[in-house]
Amino acid sequence: MQNVFPGEVFANTAHFDTGIRQLLPRYDEMLEVITRCIPSTSRRILELGCGTGELSLKILNRCPDTEVIALDYSSRMLQFAEDKIAAAGYQQRWTGIEADFGEWANNPEKFDVGSEFDACVSSLAIHHLQDEMKLKLFGQIAASLIQNGCFWNADPLLPESPILLDVYKTAREEWTVQEEINLTEIRAKRGTSSTQGYSSQDQLATLDAHLQMLTTAGFKTVAVPWKYYGLTVFGGWLQKF
Repeated sequence: MQNVFPGEVFANTAHFDTGIRQLLPRYDEMLEVITRCIPSTSRRILELGCGTGELSLKILNRCPDTEVIALDYSSRMLQFAEDKIAAAGYQQRWTGIEADFGEWANNPEKFDVGSEFDACVSSLAIHHLQDEMKLKLFGQIAASLIQNGCFWNADPLLPESPILLDVYKTAREEWTVQEEINLTEIRAKRGTSSTQGYSSQDQLATLDAHLQMLTTAGFKTVAVPWKYYGLTVFGGWLQKF
């Protein structure tokens, strides 16, 4: 197996968009929820771990006046995303920055990312950080938002009990059978990930732990607009409503 960064998943970047939809149930629905939670009038949105640009594209489609600043530490993912965004005609509204968002959380002054964002989003990326770094990242996100800004993240969760772990596993297996997905074929296309920067193998946390971290980081209203077994979209606003 080829070595890949955590989050790149597949040895060939071109396999990601199809492969992730075969590995994760309701992938598009999950990303759509994030786009719906962002004000459509947003001017500036920060995306952490943009991957192949699927979430960026959905946001640019839905928010006609927004500019997306997208961070990812994978040059090949960024190039793939940039080509996709350009093909859709949005290249003037999207900027990709090669950066480790863990490093950005620790040393934001090193990066020309900016601040005063209306929203920050992430998908399938932050769960690669240890909890201490998740908390630090959430704090840096809060510091980068406007006064009533929001943050939304889509990620897998640590089940609260072994019973739930079995429930989630069974549900996923049944979905795989129902969709007639050949997991052996897909797994053959995966790479082997090792630690890169601040990211490592899955460092999952429970939903409650995530929400507590957000509150500690300064988010006054936290919410869970979507959950499907072990996958969730969670986040909130800096303001109390």
